[in-house]
Amino acid sequence: MEHFVVSALKYRPKAFEEVIGQEAITRTLENAIRSDQLAQALLFCGPRGVGKTTCARIVARQVNAFEQNEASPPNDYSFNIFELDAASNNSVDDIRALTDQVRIPPQIGSYKVYIIDEVHMLSTAAFNAFLKTLEEPPKHAIFILATTEKHKILPTILSRCQIYDFKRISITDTVSHLQQIANDQGIIAEEQALFHIAKKSDGALRDALSLFDRLVSFSQGTLSMEVLSEQMNVLDQETFFTVTAHIKASNTSALLLHFDELLKKGYDGLHFLLGLSSHFRDLLVAKSSDTEALLNAASIFKGRYIKEASALEKTFLLEAIDLVTAHSLSYKSSDNQRLVVELCLLQLASLEEGLSKKKSLT
Repeated sequence: MEHFVVSALKYRPKAFEEVIGQEAITRTLENAIRSDQLAQALLFCGPRGVGKTTCARIVARQVNAFEQNEASPPNDYSFNIFELDAASNNSVDDIRALTDQVRIPPQIGSYKVYIIDEVHMLSTAAFNAFLKTLEEPPKHAIFILATTEKHKILPTILSRCQIYDFKRISITDTVSHLQQIANDQGIIAEEQALFHIAKKSDGALRDALSLFDRLVSFSQGTLSMEVLSEQMNVLDQETFFTVTAHIKASNTSALLLHFDELLKKGYDGLHFLLGLSSHFRDLLVAKSSDTEALLNAASIFKGRYIKEASALEKTFLLEAIDLVTAHSLSYKSSDNQRLVVELCLLQLASLEEGLSKKKSLT
């Protein structure tokens, strides 16, 4: 049987132009390497799964390739790249072993690159032992530190590094990348399903790829909203459009019965409330052409959001968001969680009814 390679590794970028969603950083690093102005101490910080370690490895390979004037280097200079996981190698002795190794120049290429991942996990003593080397590194040494928690790093370390803040990958970029991978693997993927994977990953591309692999394994070549609903308990937009229609009609019986059906199918009440608040938020931004770009919905639903939003008052949407958010906060601490959601739905229905009465009086 052929060895399976997860998508996060199979499609890991090998060059700056392949990195997703970090154009400003990759362009800066590439220009710095070409102009020979790359700092000897770099700090890559940002959320998990956005490309920090990947970019560090690309820098490590390309800095030697450029120095040797190799457009297509015959090797990846792996002997010049040293990676240290600070989560498990965080003692003073580990750093002293590293600093002793730094003194030895490379046998091939011009630079030895040291990538220290999760650098915030180093002990204070280890940080202090590393300070002198970081301040005055040998000419052949480049240090790339990566962390998800910049605030935990000593100011004395920060002041010695050139800092690059990586951002979360946008939903649009994630969906586009997942679609390319689906096409490459011959997988039929619905845009709405990819959109929900991207939304669930919260800007972490690695998380999106891991989730994509799991769902593809289950679906055997077809990735649809039905698969997502079964595997992730994800509610699609159609559910919330139906709920909104019942609220608008002040149909409390239909609301309670619809929520009961969702519970019978195994959906979580809190996820329902969070999804409903996001739905009202999307309706709110869809009311104005200036904020349509902020709409977090698959393209097939954008027209519908704009149409539905025009039939709802801005006051109702603001009060609805406030109401659902308040019930979401009280959900976990409640002894009767079902009642919290039902009460929220009843209040939403009465909210629309109250606004309708005000209109008729005026």
